[in-house]
Amino acid sequence: MERREFVCKLGSSLAGTAALSVSEAAPPGTERSASEREVQSEHQSGVRTRRAALMKVGTQHGSTNEILRILAAFGVNNICSSLPSMRLDENWSVEGLIRLRERVESFGISLDMVPLPLSSHYITKAEMPHIMLGKSPERDREIDAICQMVRNAARAGIPALKYNMSILGVVRTGPTPGRGGASYSTFAYEKAKQDPALTEAGPVSAEEYWERITYFLKRVIPVAEEYKVRMACHPHDPGMPRNKGFRGVQTVLGSVQGLKRFIEITPSKYHGINFCQGTVSEMLQKPGEEIFDVIRYFGSRGKIFNVHFRNIRGRFLSFEETFIDDGDVDMLKAMRVYKEIGYDGMMMPDHVPKIPGDSDGYQAFAFTFGYIKALIAAVDLE
Repeated sequence: MERREFVCKLGSSLAGTAALSVSEAAPPGTERSASEREVQSEHQSGVRTRRAALMKVGTQHGSTNEILRILAAFGVNNICSSLPSMRLDENWSVEGLIRLRERVESFGISLDMVPLPLSSHYITKAEMPHIMLGKSPERDREIDAICQMVRNAARAGIPALKYNMSILGVVRTGPTPGRGGASYSTFAYEKAKQDPALTEAGPVSAEEYWERITYFLKRVIPVAEEYKVRMACHPHDPGMPRNKGFRGVQTVLGSVQGLKRFIEITPSKYHGINFCQGTVSEMLQKPGEEIFDVIRYFGSRGKIFNVHFRNIRGRFLSFEETFIDDGDVDMLKAMRVYKEIGYDGMMMPDHVPKIPGDSDGYQAFAFTFGYIKALIAAVDLE
């Protein structure tokens, strides 16, 4: 992090609060006009047009009334809710989703996204396992349910859904000590136990994994396009060595090349990525240098629908998840790139380090929310 520059920018942003993003004060669901997106600012040589930052801080960790009150107090005005239900039931009905959206909005918060029951779980804990197991006709019934959820979300005024295409879940080794006695989630491939050698899914080659992903996309994305719902898929966390995989599974969405192939399977502006910057950084040998062009690649194509704004220390196959200001990636520089590409969605912490005495993670999340808001304010003034 360019700490001295960031402090300078933050000081300027606090002094110029009135010039901050109009959307932060706007009612939930509203968007800035073109005139609001261009701010006139004085420059030494005269007047220049300054492009406003359109990103907003968001979160995906809970939508109970208690949590919504806390988020409203923090100024976190955009969220992805908790999972409405593991199956297509009343909670996924149009009426059920409208109730959810209106309850969130009653706190002055916009419900920008809802998760599908395709979580980042290990296959035996998956809500709809047959999609990733590739078993028909069971997967067809599960896909039919997903398609109905997409339709109902659109009718309820929910613009986006997020999901995973997971078999392994999120693989980690033992935690490592971090700053101030915090605990950092860590992965070291050479230390990861592959016991038993295969998961309950059995061996899954890259070709088989791509078939299952493609089968899903070819049936779901046309529905999403018809109903104008953006579908944001999370990468595989972490990526595994090509041709070696992990426990017999080749994680095809665990590399930048894999994600590039993924977005081309179904050409649609409603088919994109839940861009976990932390996970994508985990795919790189030099994340502190390489991540910025990866953001540009997917962002310039309009494929970033949500951002998990997380930092790491390390590289492919050996990393730890740090505090937002304690990793290898310059997060101020990254925020500048999101502004550069015109990204206008949520910037949310997906994971935070564990701090002794902060059992629910509220303090770690509060720190991260504030840091993200300050970064947005800083780049907004540039």
